[in-house]
Amino acid sequence: MNVDSDSDISISDYEENEAGVSRSRTKGKKKATDKRKKDKAKRKPKDVQAYTWEANFARSWETVQEDEGGSLQGAVNDWMARGRRKRLLQPQNAIRRTIIRHMVLLIDLSSSMMDRDMRPTRFAVTLQYAREFVLEWFDQNPLGQMAVVGMRAGVGERICDMSGNPQDVLKSISDRHKLEPIGEPSLQNSIEMARNSMNHLPTHSSREILIIFGSLTTCDPGNIHDTLDECVKNRIRISIVALAAEMKICRDLCDKTGGQFGVALNEGHFKDLLFELVPPPAQRALPRSSAAVSSSTNPAADLIMMGFPTRLPDTSPPSFCVCHSELRSKGFLCPRCLAKICDVPTDCDICGLMIVSSPHLARSYHHLFPVKPYSAVASFDNVADPSTSPSCHACSKIFPTTALHNIVDGMSAIGRYRCPDCETDFCSDCDVFVHDVIHCCPGCGE
Repeated sequence: MNVDSDSDISISDYEENEAGVSRSRTKGKKKATDKRKKDKAKRKPKDVQAYTWEANFARSWETVQEDEGGSLQGAVNDWMARGRRKRLLQPQNAIRRTIIRHMVLLIDLSSSMMDRDMRPTRFAVTLQYAREFVLEWFDQNPLGQMAVVGMRAGVGERICDMSGNPQDVLKSISDRHKLEPIGEPSLQNSIEMARNSMNHLPTHSSREILIIFGSLTTCDPGNIHDTLDECVKNRIRISIVALAAEMKICRDLCDKTGGQFGVALNEGHFKDLLFELVPPPAQRALPRSSAAVSSSTNPAADLIMMGFPTRLPDTSPPSFCVCHSELRSKGFLCPRCLAKICDVPTDCDICGLMIVSSPHLARSYHHLFPVKPYSAVASFDNVADPSTSPSCHACSKIFPTTALHNIVDGMSAIGRYRCPDCETDFCSDCDVFVHDVIHCCPGCGE
């Protein structure tokens, strides 16, 4: 019997052939996988970050520095000192200001607002600060009215009509899906829409346009300088907060109309630039003896006709309002034509009378006569008798009996801040509260 056979001889050869085929297949799969990874890496842009944890994070805790004892009181004092120094730079004399304001807020809704140089995006930060700005603006300007216009896809889109109710404005900018950024902005179309919405306003009220601009281009159908000339003619003040860089046309819009221009360096600077526009701007009154100046361009107005409405209770029978043509129980009655309106301040749609409430008028008074800044008491030598005034005049907080060291410039070493009129001492917390919230000195009542 022949022991050697083809099957016995080919066993080892078959195993070697199978191992070679498997190795070639594995090597082929590895090459294909590496090729797919390279192709995927080529298709994926380097600046696109797929996941949140891949992005850079901001070390916000490094901005707060502790002192030698591990306390944060030094950082708090530095923050309060910056606010006090800023308050001292403001004019202390009474300045003529326009307390009846009409503002159109222009928000850039172009594709450039999706950039991530501000976390999480420019669009998200803008909406957040816009909501805070609206609340603060209506709190400091209760007689003002605001409208919102968006800039996207080369046109101006009306988001909210002119309204004196902050809830209406906040509701219009609360839905992010309706404000999704797309396309390119158009400064000319948006400014024209805002200008046309303010043509009917009276001359004694201010006309302002605030633009939050994040793009470096503008898609305009015509010459934007013609629009600028019309804004100057209609006495419309334009202010711009840029998120990208300074553009010459933006600087010209602000300089020629008397507005403010600033480029935001970061999120905190963006908020500071935005909130600088909350106080009413100073008004430049033209002389009455100038006969060449027409009444339409002269802002001088001694008497303004206003009406104080009658508020209807919630249990009153429903009736139609003239502003929305809806059946409502609560509202206000115009003192001249007895028309029903929903909110104040506003202009009556029937007789055109400006309707305000007395609390709104009183809250706007502090802009005309601001509280004088308190002076920091340097040492106990400037205190006649510490035992006669051992505590704050407003909150009765006990003043420290020993002077502090390493005090920031503008702060008091003994924690006393004195009113220049009534010469009463206040603590640092009451100093901030008096000038930022109540706008009235408790010591002198002014």
